[in-house]
Amino acid sequence: MTMLYHGPEARGTVWAEVFARRLPDVPFCQWGHDTVNPVTVRFMAAWNPAPDMVAQFPNLEVLFCVGAGVDQLPLHSLPPQVRVVRMIEPGLTIAMAEYVATAALVLHRDLPHFVSEQRAGRWSYAPPRLASERRVGVMGLGALGKAALDMLKPMGFALSGWSRSAHDIGGVECFVGADGFDAFIAQVDILVCLLPLTPETHGILCRKTFEKMPRGAAVINAGRGRHLVTDDLIAALGSGQLRAAMLDVTDPEPLPAEHPFYSHPAIFLTPHVAAETRADTAGEVLTDNVERILSGRAPLGEVDRSRGY
Repeated sequence: MTMLYHGPEARGTVWAEVFARRLPDVPFCQWGHDTVNPVTVRFMAAWNPAPDMVAQFPNLEVLFCVGAGVDQLPLHSLPPQVRVVRMIEPGLTIAMAEYVATAALVLHRDLPHFVSEQRAGRWSYAPPRLASERRVGVMGLGALGKAALDMLKPMGFALSGWSRSAHDIGGVECFVGADGFDAFIAQVDILVCLLPLTPETHGILCRKTFEKMPRGAAVINAGRGRHLVTDDLIAALGSGQLRAAMLDVTDPEPLPAEHPFYSHPAIFLTPHVAAETRADTAGEVLTDNVERILSGRAPLGEVDRSRGY
């Protein structure tokens, strides 16, 4: 059996060393670098392999995504027997939680407003509020959402969470499904999107959602760019329904030079740097999952292909 990796060579070099140390009986090969017999490939690790590439390996059993999201994968064109496993690794998870906590504080303390006033040469006073006087709501209660909530708890924010399936999280008021969405969104002062991208969540950050939020609320999008309807955000900021947004993901990426997000005074923009897969910790997680499969156990992060996450 062989593990085939498709991606940056530097990461592959680290992962090859991990496999050699922990799973010496599972050859680790890099696409375009090593010669591999297609028949022996049982496992593949990649970000977005083309369907015709996958078709070259008749005995492929598991496709490991090298990132936390799988919306970029050709799920519908994969052979039905191929299992898909997304990356859940501590380096990425901690980095995302740090980003969300940072963004929440940035918006809580109105930094977009104060930076805009500074650049305009104005000394503008606005009374500060305590974190306990704001509610942060996280959409998406998987590993990333729960880690973000854990990092927010010591700051004193009131916390809410919303997801498709029910959750019980200490210190967090949880809402579930379409029936719980309006009640969730109506009380959120800072909304965090960490949802997987599916047909149901595409464009969820839109006019209808913004209108249901308290006036003067703010938005953090660290999920996917296509969660957000650009024109609806610009309109909500212009009307005062929203006061600010912090965006790490956009559609497209990168944004064209003339895009209004770059110059908008109420938007903090970062270039998809909230979190990324770390070669060292991810190599251990990947090896752990291969070991689990070889021993007959379920891998961590297996995707329900019918749901898309």
